[in-house]
Amino acid sequence: MNKVLLIIQREYVTRVRKKAFIVMIFVVPALILGMSALIGFVAKNNQELSNDQLVKVIDESGAFVGKLHNAKHIKFEDAKQPAADAKTSLQQDENLSLLLIPKDYTKKPVQILSKKKPTYQVTGEVERQMNAIASAKSLVDHHIDTALLNALNKNRITVNAMEVTATGTKDANLATTMGVGVACAILIYLSLFIYGAQVMRGVIEEKTSRIIEVIISSVKPFQLMLGKIIGVGLVGLTQFGAWIILSVVSSKIAGHAFSGPGSPIAGAVAVLSTIPFGYILGCFIFYFLTGYLLYSALFAAVGSAVDSETETQQFMFPITLPLLFTYLLSVTVLFQAPDSPLAVWLSMIPFTAPVAMMVRVPFGGVPPWQLAISMSLMVVGFLFTTYVAARIYRVGVLMYGKKASFKELAKWFFYKE
Repeated sequence: MNKVLLIIQREYVTRVRKKAFIVMIFVVPALILGMSALIGFVAKNNQELSNDQLVKVIDESGAFVGKLHNAKHIKFEDAKQPAADAKTSLQQDENLSLLLIPKDYTKKPVQILSKKKPTYQVTGEVERQMNAIASAKSLVDHHIDTALLNALNKNRITVNAMEVTATGTKDANLATTMGVGVACAILIYLSLFIYGAQVMRGVIEEKTSRIIEVIISSVKPFQLMLGKIIGVGLVGLTQFGAWIILSVVSSKIAGHAFSGPGSPIAGAVAVLSTIPFGYILGCFIFYFLTGYLLYSALFAAVGSAVDSETETQQFMFPITLPLLFTYLLSVTVLFQAPDSPLAVWLSMIPFTAPVAMMVRVPFGGVPPWQLAISMSLMVVGFLFTTYVAARIYRVGVLMYGKKASFKELAKWFFYKE
């Protein structure tokens, strides 16, 4: 046990003393805050950043002549030239588009042409206005009072999502919850790759420099692998802890500095305070640790099986495919239906649970029995993968100049001591 502790200490101390580690502790929160501010600024001023677009309209039906109204950065103009000449003029102006409306526009497609691909801003505005005009024409054709209908449509219904708790009801803050869920999934996904790759890279460096031969003479391969994995994992926890503390402090300072009734910072802090961060943080630490132990053991086995980082690709893709698959689903599907059968099953399987469960947890609807089963399977999963990886590692670290395959790894696993 003392030998494992010495390896953990070595791995931890050598990494936290590096200038890059110290710099990243302060740089990452600053980059996140800066990026968030930049995204907010760009989103707010997106319309101002767009170039003005001129859309020339050739309407063979006559139903839309003079009815398309200018919008922000979009100007409509009836074309005074044949379609062939108008198409030729597109080659000379990137901010020019041509809207071709056929005589029977309900059966034939309406086309919008431009030198480069039309933006969603232009196509969306054209589609919205044309649908409104066509709907109004249909109502008039059926002798329906459009003025009365428009007056009735002004009575819009707003639905507020509320959450029932033991103390009453509160705002569910769905947008914030979804954002936190996706952010947790992305953070787990990236951290498992980053810190797992550090373990693999460290094994490869020690193996290629032949230092591993000296170390193995003093400790067992399993002790070396375990010490390396735990040491790097503690580095990750230290980094996350520092980032959380800095983020909390900076948000408090920003909240006090920009506090006020209409302050966006104060509003954001108020919204975030409704999220159960203690519960989310506890789950995040557990799934980071167990997920890291599971994947880093496999990364260590891969590192022991190769002689250079370029040879790792054939092993890395099958190992990381479940994680990548779940990540892609998380940012596209799972956050919209966190309690769907797919989300539940993915949050139970150890190879996919770290990402899938962190999408579900912020919504607060994970039954305790599902969380207990998922956590139990994660513990069993990393113990099993550590056992498998250790049996491969004990042989692989002393193999040189031989390209390993999955068949070869299976042989190493069954080798007797």
